[in-house]
Amino acid sequence: MAVRHFIEPGSFSLAEQLALLDLADRMEADPAPYAHLCDGRILATLFYEPSTRTRLSFESAMLRLGGKTLGFAGAQLSSASKGETVADTARVVSNYADVIAMRHPKEGAPLRASMYARVPVINAGDGGHAHPSQTMIDLMTIRQRKGRLDHLTIGFCGDLKFGRTVHSLTAALSQFEGNRFVFISPEELRIPQYVKDETLTPLHQNYKETADLEAELPGLDVLYMTRIQQERFFNEEDYLRLKGCYALDEKLLQLAPPTMPVLHPLPRIDEIKPDVDNDPRAAYFDQVHNGVYIRMAIILALLGIPDPLTGKKVLESI
Repeated sequence: MAVRHFIEPGSFSLAEQLALLDLADRMEADPAPYAHLCDGRILATLFYEPSTRTRLSFESAMLRLGGKTLGFAGAQLSSASKGETVADTARVVSNYADVIAMRHPKEGAPLRASMYARVPVINAGDGGHAHPSQTMIDLMTIRQRKGRLDHLTIGFCGDLKFGRTVHSLTAALSQFEGNRFVFISPEELRIPQYVKDETLTPLHQNYKETADLEAELPGLDVLYMTRIQQERFFNEEDYLRLKGCYALDEKLLQLAPPTMPVLHPLPRIDEIKPDVDNDPRAAYFDQVHNGVYIRMAIILALLGIPDPLTGKKVLESI
């Protein structure tokens, strides 16, 4: 049986992605039938940089499926501090676990790990490149709120240069007809050229770039806010100059359509004010809730475990 990995949204076909969303919806509606599907299985969480939601969400997902977890939550806690390569770590951990979730500050590290691992590898975020499980969470949340994933105008606001969630979600939503993208950021944090070259231009996507959030709000179906990521900057002066460039509050949100959900991958700093939390359009804690079920679905899919309610596997080649 071929080992499948989840390194970027395109690792799964569109049909597989939709099947994954359907499975997550079923598990959220009725988790009981899934509670022991991973009895005796182990998830390794190899997190070389800090994480709260993603690491705990993966661990919660495996525990809810009846499995167990092991791993580390910082490069200094692993043999990487002694100079061990990602390839060797993948070889070693393949003997301890049935599936690996890896976060790494270097782009491409989970892909490299997948070349040497004998078990499925999930990219839990690699530098500013991709975060495919978060992308599936975002798709699930948008579909719940809007009832569809096509013919939407999606605004991305904040750090679009280093925002791996933005890059992944743009690629995923580009698979659906009629979507339009509005990239809202300061000049220094614009969407990278590679996203345009690899996704937007080849797929003839309709998009615009602007710095004016207020002007764009009335025309958006979905708003995806991101924080200015201090850890991606080379000097503090640039970070301090840009960190407060957008701040969505309840007053500003009144310019937006009443059905426009506000998403954010979290953590937030000051780009969404607390007074937005009570607005029915605030969807970022829904994303956290959905994260557990999406990651349960990803684990089941990669392990080739059928859905007990349908008898079907998510991945077409397993």
